[in-house]
Amino acid sequence: MADILILSTADWDHPLWTNKQHVAVSLHALGHRIIYVESLGIRTPRLYCGRDVFRILRRLRRLLNPLQQRLPGIWVLSPPVLPGLTEGIGLKFNSFVLSICLSVVRWRLGVRELLLWTFNPLASRYLDLKSFSQTVYHCVDRLQAQPGMPIALLDCAESELCRQVNIVFTTAPFLQKKLAPLNTDTYFFGNVADVDHFKSASLGTCSRPTDLPWVRGPMLIFIGAIDAYKLELDQIYELVKRTPEWTYVFIGPIGESDPSTNVELLRTLPNLYLMGSRAYRDLPAYLAYADVALLPLRINDYTCHMYPMKFFEYLASGCPIVGTAIPSLYEQADVASLCKPTAVEFEKAIRRVLHGDVPSLESRLARANLNTYKRRTAAMLRLLPRPLS
Repeated sequence: MADILILSTADWDHPLWTNKQHVAVSLHALGHRIIYVESLGIRTPRLYCGRDVFRILRRLRRLLNPLQQRLPGIWVLSPPVLPGLTEGIGLKFNSFVLSICLSVVRWRLGVRELLLWTFNPLASRYLDLKSFSQTVYHCVDRLQAQPGMPIALLDCAESELCRQVNIVFTTAPFLQKKLAPLNTDTYFFGNVADVDHFKSASLGTCSRPTDLPWVRGPMLIFIGAIDAYKLELDQIYELVKRTPEWTYVFIGPIGESDPSTNVELLRTLPNLYLMGSRAYRDLPAYLAYADVALLPLRINDYTCHMYPMKFFEYLASGCPIVGTAIPSLYEQADVASLCKPTAVEFEKAIRRVLHGDVPSLESRLARANLNTYKRRTAAMLRLLPRPLS
């Protein structure tokens, strides 16, 4: 068993689990003990944003007990750092606080050797990488393309980090192309999903969620963060307006990463339901009662560097997919209906799916089964310079 420190950019309890939490669980399933460090706050918090204020208050409540065991063998650390301070004295303070917290954790848990698995491109600014037995940078997004991020700082820090770590993993072709020149041990692993969790949607064992609208006609669903920098909100509005005979259900937080997100026009549409976040454990049940799963992404710097995890969650659920043809999904065109991000093209693709022009359920489930966290994490560990005991 090895001890692994995961330096995350997401809080453990976020309702939409990402690579960070899933990698922690999959590493633990392979026999390792996990110390999961929650987000250190790269972006300056918005005091006018209720979610940001809530996160600050939640972190303050954990000051007396920043280390908590959430699952057997998985410890979550919420260090009392000052969010948004990523340079100068603020960075030095946060680095000091994090180092003290980790020293206490090492002592409390009896850690001798610690492997660093970081999703945070600022890791080398916060930590002495030489203090770890091995170092991994797992790049799953282009954080620089998210609203409010310090672009120049992240570009510089990420380049430094890639040159210093033992190995780099990327989840999208554009990320691989960008980072591979910085480290010869850079490997591409596309995104995956918790297939065992989502496949229950295809088995007919899920009870219908009580808050899911009862309607006639097809139901189309989107599950994920509803942010203007990722989704084509104007085209979604046009699509929903053009197809009053279809019902649209959108599940996920609104404007969490992009304060410019405005869904007021969408709220005026009687056949669209903005339901907010739902517990991760309940998501398969919503997919089980949908006719089509949507990925109405914009095409921009962020989405061209992403490989949406929800694509494989949709696949595992058995729900047919209609989504934007972003670069990372080109190789998946045989198991999904991909198109340009316009209302007209999405409507055409959806109508084809509803009329039965869709890849077979068997092929979709088979593809999902090839893209699991267990498979990917085990393959990643085999590439480490030193095998984990």
